[in-house]
Amino acid sequence: MTKLFEQAIETVRGLPAEQQDALARLLMQFAAVDQPALELSPHEAASFDESLAQAERGEFATEEQVRAIWAKHGL
Repeated sequence: MTKLFEQAIETVRGLPAEQQDALARLLMQFAAVDQPALELSPHEAASFDESLAQAERGEFATEEQVRAIWAKHGL
């Protein structure tokens, strides 16, 4: 295992279990390991449906809004 990968694993260990599982699923998908389909909660499904509806209406975040989100998360 490379040092960078070890550093990433150590960082992920400090995250809540739900985030660790989400990242593990992504990593396994990148490594071409089959994963079961992710099941959305009713709240997540409703949020996803609303996001799709907003996209269909052409409602997207402005560059300023995107930059604000990035700044909020230190990106």
